[in-house]
Amino acid sequence: MKKILKYIAALVPVVGIFTACHKVDVEVTTELTPANYPITDAQFTSAMGPVYIALRSEWATTNFFLQSMSTDESLLAIYNTDWVDGNRYLEMHRHTWTKDNPIVNSGWTYWSNLVGTANQTIYILRKAVDGPLKSSGLAEMQAIRALAYFELMDMYGNVPIDTLYPTTELHEKTPRAQVFSFIESELKTAIPNLKTASGTATYGKPNRYMAYALLAKMYLNAVEYTGTQRYNDCIAACDSVINAGGGTQYGIEPMTTYLQMFYPANGSGQKEFVFALPFDPSTSGGYLFYGRYDLNRNLGIKYKYSGSTAGTNLYPIMNSTSGGGLLNNKPSGPRMTTSEFYAYYNDPNDVRNGQWLTGKQYWDDAKTQPIKVLTSNIGYDQFYSGGSPTAAYTYDLELFPLTTSRLGATSYDLGKDEIAWNIGYRNIKFYPDGNSISRNQSNDAPVFRFSDIILMKAEAILRGGTATMGHTALSLFNMVKGARTTTTLPASITLDDLYAERTREFSWELWHRNDMIRFGKYEGSWGLSKTNADTYRRLFPIPTIAFTTNNKLTQNTGY
Repeated sequence: MKKILKYIAALVPVVGIFTACHKVDVEVTTELTPANYPITDAQFTSAMGPVYIALRSEWATTNFFLQSMSTDESLLAIYNTDWVDGNRYLEMHRHTWTKDNPIVNSGWTYWSNLVGTANQTIYILRKAVDGPLKSSGLAEMQAIRALAYFELMDMYGNVPIDTLYPTTELHEKTPRAQVFSFIESELKTAIPNLKTASGTATYGKPNRYMAYALLAKMYLNAVEYTGTQRYNDCIAACDSVINAGGGTQYGIEPMTTYLQMFYPANGSGQKEFVFALPFDPSTSGGYLFYGRYDLNRNLGIKYKYSGSTAGTNLYPIMNSTSGGGLLNNKPSGPRMTTSEFYAYYNDPNDVRNGQWLTGKQYWDDAKTQPIKVLTSNIGYDQFYSGGSPTAAYTYDLELFPLTTSRLGATSYDLGKDEIAWNIGYRNIKFYPDGNSISRNQSNDAPVFRFSDIILMKAEAILRGGTATMGHTALSLFNMVKGARTTTTLPASITLDDLYAERTREFSWELWHRNDMIRFGKYEGSWGLSKTNADTYRRLFPIPTIAFTTNNKLTQNTGY
């Protein structure tokens, strides 16, 4: 929207030139001014558009790398010379990142730019004519800016607070507890003017219950952010969402449709989505590349990755069958989970197991037609030492759990053969988009779900908060678990049970780092030699790029 302001400024001398030769009492109808823009719902939507584009831009890429790959949830391995990328992913996994890590830099830039874009938009909206559209629009922008500051506070700790536009003033870092208070105040100010509706009318935009969900998340983690527990405030914020629409506005998806909630056709009809980010392969400014990263590279045809098709071929052999319209676009396939994370999926009756690709892979659901891959002896196993290393070799595709690298106990390199590429269980919760002709997907990504509200309330009660509405930590816990498994529900729960349930419920939804820190598990050991237990790494360093633009910043402890 900064361009609009420049456009307005540029129009002023142009109007002056033309009025010197024409009647000056003719009303100007083409100039953009606060009196005529924005005034309609469509104009307010267009004015706020850059903020939503900025929010979507790095959510499923940079933000995923920071929030998931710094945990036991996922890692992106090295395959000889593939995916080395300056060891940025290795550093994420092993907690050895520095202020120069490109992912750390990108995360700071992503959320800081969102703050700046929101500040610009708020400046424009404040000059608009007063009315309900202005009030709700400003509240939406405040809520998005609050989310950006929450992420900065959560990942980088003490951060500068800047709400002005235009300005060139540089700001020192604000203590984390004060940033917390600022976000809380912003959300409470926005809530009365945020819409209460859900569904198509507000989908992808913050409504009142998105703000309460963010407050609940803050209050649940308040001990980490401020040193003071706020469990009763968390419960109250959760209750505000639970009671939305008389208690019927949101609900937990039943077991029969849980997996479909994340499919490419998901959207405003999902009753669990309190706030979600819409993705669309036909638009720019935000990419959900999960199929690219998570699909094994020999599964492109089965999942119709980026235009792949088997054509008229029935059960083609990968690398062998051709013709008949066969097109095998291979996903990159470097991302997997750790054995430590997958161990939480230990209930055979849990529907959430269906999000994982494990073991032998088949063309059909009945598992009668294995997917076969043609390679050579040495192409399958780089350590092959028998005769005829280049002789053809066909094998049944099978995915194996990640343990340690065959190249050494401390190696982050898995090798460069078929065995290496088939190591690691893969997540397809955000099911590959078979209709996409690009690597981007149309699966919308939930930020806050109703099941999170329920489990946050359960945890707040279990940690000492006062129960409300007749709920107990156990009843709330079983409300979610009972919709995910047919196994007998527990008669009692512990915090470890809650952690395990959150692990199963929210994989790939970018909350696991937040959970690991709160439950004291972020300093553990997992995956490919992640042993670093430095507690200061609960925060990322202030990146190099930040110091180049703001010399008032100071570095976080430990870096």
